Amino acid sequence: MGKPHERIFVALDTPDADAARSLARDLQGLVGGFKIGLELFISTGPKLVEEIRRYDQQVFLDLKLHDIPNTVAGAARSIGRLGVQMFTVHANGGVEMMRRANAAAREGADEAGHPAPMTLAVTVLTSHDDDDLQELGWDGPCETAVGRLAGLADRAQVGGVVCSPLEVRALRERFPDQKRVVPGIRLPGGSTDDQARVATPGTAIADGADYLVIGRPIRNADDPAAAAQAIADEIARTS
Repeated sequence: MGKPHERIFVALDTPDADAARSLARDLQGLVGGFKIGLELFISTGPKLVEEIRRYDQQVFLDLKLHDIPNTVAGAARSIGRLGVQMFTVHANGGVEMMRRANAAAREGADEAGHPAPMTLAVTVLTSHDDDDLQELGWDGPCETAVGRLAGLADRAQVGGVVCSPLEVRALRERFPDQKRVVPGIRLPGGSTDDQARVATPGTAIADGADYLVIGRPIRNADDPAAAAQAIADEIARTS
């Protein structure tokens, strides 16, 4: 899996492009890459993706695509042209949608001369708990729903899944070939904010996470570089 710090993707969850650039510069070489989500991408567009890539950093474009297969394929082809390393679709969009997205992203990357990005299927958002799934009319609990959606991702032959730390061990056992990208990471004693299913970095890695997506514990730290280093050290002790 490479060096411990390379397993950390920092979430640049802000609409402020200058703040995102500043954090990316400060953490250059200290983490594996940066996650650009819906808020920042709508605010800045593809331009910031290109800027972050010029820092020689990997980009995880987390737009959680979910639409009819043809529309998602078109968006994924454009994402492939950007040269990002990973991007997300919603697993509940179905097997055909995921297959089309995966193929189109590869085509777009090939057209632009980039390596193909990894398509990640989002299972159940970490902000949801069992009660939320019941309200939505989903068959729960969360662990059952995540396993079912990861099975669809396996059938679609995408590169991996996004799941909470609470399901990662079960998915490692059921689908060992899938990469597991895990948000909902919080430090011991820290606030869970709007996350319902969380764990510490060491626990998530020990349970089978391949990559951790970490936002506020690094972004809001007094010294983000020191916070990133401390998390990398914890990963090293756990691996």
